[in-house]
Amino acid sequence: MIISGKELSARLKAEMAEQVAGFPAKYGRVPHLVVILVGDDPASVSYVTGKAKASEVVGIRNTTVRKPDTISEEELLALIRELNADDTVDGILVQLPLPKHISEAKVIETIAKEKDVDGFHPLNVAALWQKQPCTVACTPKGIIKLLKEAGVTISGKRAVVIGRSNIVGLPVAKLLLDENATVTIAHSRTVNLPELTRQAEILVVAIGKPRFVTADMVSEGTVVIDVGVNRDPETGKLCGDVDFAAVEPKASVITPVPGGVGPMTICCLMENTIECFLRRQH
Repeated sequence: MIISGKELSARLKAEMAEQVAGFPAKYGRVPHLVVILVGDDPASVSYVTGKAKASEVVGIRNTTVRKPDTISEEELLALIRELNADDTVDGILVQLPLPKHISEAKVIETIAKEKDVDGFHPLNVAALWQKQPCTVACTPKGIIKLLKEAGVTISGKRAVVIGRSNIVGLPVAKLLLDENATVTIAHSRTVNLPELTRQAEILVVAIGKPRFVTADMVSEGTVVIDVGVNRDPETGKLCGDVDFAAVEPKASVITPVPGGVGPMTICCLMENTIECFLRRQH
């Protein structure tokens, strides 16, 4: 079974659009997301365009603020503080990566916790690990939705997460734990990695290396979630961290790249923006 994040996200966005359509009558306005784009990195521009399109579909107000990559750190932080204080703004997202002279940690910390739609603020991260209400990072949230949509029982399963980033690996491991999976976090320095991955009933791969997971690393019937987005060194086409053609025959459920986890990330960003808006209204 190949799970299409594209189809699921389209359905969820249609449901959100219905919900948002009722907001002007109830709250006097719709949620407002502000995306800050520094510089003109092609991948970042493409992501930001995707976010604007999704906002349009859902009926969320979207403002993209474009700044040159020469902007100083202080100028960027001042802009964020201005948006924090603006009552008409519900969600703030600064597209990463940022130019070398700007501290990503400082930028993330400066965004108000209640407007942090990415779920990266230290207080949102702390709340996730303490099982407190919080905004959950979009990609991990989307992965859990995909698993549930595919009818995968997470509770009691052995899950292996390859990758330990703050954006995907660590939060998805925590969400799987919260769903009662037994979770192992592996990474590039794990010894005997194939031996470990073959024990996985659910395998989440977010290591950032094209076609890293091969057929011999996966057991029959494993659920495989591929978070990677890479350029195939041979063909130049987009590919995941999993060798899809080789692994797909063995997997019971697998996500494609593109069209798997990616669309769910943007879908969950829309959901997070609505959640931030509703929390502020209440």
